[in-house]
Amino acid sequence: MKGVKGLVMRFNLSRLKAGLARTHNTIMSGIESALTGTSREVLFERLEEALISSDVGVATSMEIVDDLRGVMAGWDLKRLKSHLKDVLFHILKDVEEPLEVKRSPFVIMVVGVNGVGKTTTIGKLASRFKALGKSVLLCAGDTFRAGAIEQLEIWAQRVGCPVIKQTRGGDPGAVAFDAVRASVARDIDVVIIDTAGRLHTKVNLMEELRKIKRVVARELEGAPHENLLVVDATTGQNALNQARLFNDAVGVTGIVITKLDGTAKGGIIVAIARELGIPVRFIGVGEGVEDLRVFNAREFVDALIE
Repeated sequence: MKGVKGLVMRFNLSRLKAGLARTHNTIMSGIESALTGTSREVLFERLEEALISSDVGVATSMEIVDDLRGVMAGWDLKRLKSHLKDVLFHILKDVEEPLEVKRSPFVIMVVGVNGVGKTTTIGKLASRFKALGKSVLLCAGDTFRAGAIEQLEIWAQRVGCPVIKQTRGGDPGAVAFDAVRASVARDIDVVIIDTAGRLHTKVNLMEELRKIKRVVARELEGAPHENLLVVDATTGQNALNQARLFNDAVGVTGIVITKLDGTAKGGIIVAIARELGIPVRFIGVGEGVEDLRVFNAREFVDALIE
């Protein structure tokens, strides 16, 4: 059994490494370039450039390099990688906090701009919860985007769970109200509410999200129990800006970072961790359901830097 477990862990780490390959290559090429520097200062300048190129962010990259200055005495590749891994781990371990379903029904409101993969993430989350033996109900709260309701219905059919919906253009708050009521009546474990990522110019997105939150809170004490923000790693620093805006509007309690496999900007997770400190619940490193992974700081750093 130990051998099988070890094989599974190696397989999982190899999938994670494959998903983070572009960011890994950016950082590692920067490290190799740094080690060809003619002086200690050139080494640190090139390393800082590599971190910034992976969208760790200027301020955070400078902090990391300053930490390394305090412990690095030479040009040794193995030692540099080891120290860098330690610094990154200490930043990321503070946001390693898996999502826990602590009551029933447990209401998750999923927010984020259009195009980040909200609906797909919801489908993968529903599949994960179903695999854990929990009953799931989906709420089609994005009544504005063409095809949003239909896309959620496809996921509901695939996963095998009910979906609460209204017609396109309907009131998202009313849909959320119906979903929470239905979850109580049907003894559902987890409710996942999809929300709009962009509204018409006459409707303010953040105010609409606050309204949904108020409606849900009135219907069920403590709900929503998780305000889960989905951001797209390929957008780099825009993801950090989105996290700030949504956090100010609804109080983000957890983050999902998608599409890490499609970018060299995976360092944005470090910037989010350092600057916001919001728990990173999941990361997306591929198209498969299994590629939505519970965030583990040690595994992430090991995959990022060999």
